[in-house]
Amino acid sequence: MILTSKLMIVAGEASGDGHAAKLVRALQEISPGIKLEFFGAAGPKMREAGVEAVVNSDNMSIVGLAEIGRTLPMFLRAYGDLKQAAQTRKPDAVILVDFPDFNLRLAKALKRKGFPIIYYISPQLWAWRQHRISSIKRYVDLLITILPFEKDWYADRGVTHVEYVGSPLAREIKVSLDRKAFCSEFSLDPDKPIVALLPGSRHKEIVRILPVMVRSAVVAASGLPDIQFLIAAADENGSLDIRHVLDDMGGRGEQVPDVLRVIESRTYDLLGASDAAAVTSGTATLEAGIIGTPLVVVYRTSRLNYRLCEPMIAVPHYGLINLIAGRRVAVELIQDDFTPEALATELLRLIETKANTQIRQELRLAAAKLGEGGASNRAAQAVMATVERLKH
Repeated sequence: MILTSKLMIVAGEASGDGHAAKLVRALQEISPGIKLEFFGAAGPKMREAGVEAVVNSDNMSIVGLAEIGRTLPMFLRAYGDLKQAAQTRKPDAVILVDFPDFNLRLAKALKRKGFPIIYYISPQLWAWRQHRISSIKRYVDLLITILPFEKDWYADRGVTHVEYVGSPLAREIKVSLDRKAFCSEFSLDPDKPIVALLPGSRHKEIVRILPVMVRSAVVAASGLPDIQFLIAAADENGSLDIRHVLDDMGGRGEQVPDVLRVIESRTYDLLGASDAAAVTSGTATLEAGIIGTPLVVVYRTSRLNYRLCEPMIAVPHYGLINLIAGRRVAVELIQDDFTPEALATELLRLIETKANTQIRQELRLAAAKLGEGGASNRAAQAVMATVERLKH
């Protein structure tokens, strides 16, 4: 007889969608005698992995407290739909992936209805909004962490239902083309410097961050005309957002370098072929670090968001790769420090052979701290063990 287990899984942005899809596939692999049914809030990668989308999460990715207010009706509908789905279909467990503003509220509601709650990819409470730890204690049965310092951080604060599985990015980020092959595919000159610009995957990030990156390309090209600038687009929607920004800048009479190219859905290969990169703060800084591309961490949000959030930030670094390294391997240009001139200066420095070689070595040492791979499989084992334990 084939057993059946229903799991509700909720992710709300591109990185969470990717991690959740890997977890779903790992759960399927380790449970050959169980028919697993997945439903919840799913993006394209989760749907491809077999998750039924009660809520389509493609448009749920936003940035900042002010933006939440404008999109509140959408989130309320999603919240209500997911609560109703849980009560109707009665999953054996609810797996929440990152996305803390939404998922911690959902954890509270569903835990009160008696559903086991597993949280995969801990909210970054060590960075800001540490008061949320009370919600983790009360409403989460198992917290699965992916960064090496997180389990001890929680233990020091009395949270013991924590399992560290390692980063799902460790040993899983693959560059499929070497520099020569990449340049051949995209008609680039491998003997000239290549700089990758990663403006993020969210619409608001692209709108705020990409123009500064483009202006920095103008400044850098004035000092080193041979640089080839490539903009990474996570997907088709990101590519459209990027092209709209470039068109708007050109329409306003701003200079947009002819050497700018948009590369869609090939971020790892782009980073692997690049001499340096400007990377929006987030998971991508870790990806660039694992690949070994010297990078500048950048970020800019609205002045209101920054004023509201900056006092709550409790870590010395914004970039995840710097947090893992335990020091500032990559220069960080945040908010008012993020200017075209400052970014251009740092990118030109990173292209220089001596600095480039040194930083690549430092990034290799930092990436080694993330473990030996297999995080998704270990997370799946922890999920199924918890499901079985809470059944009895």
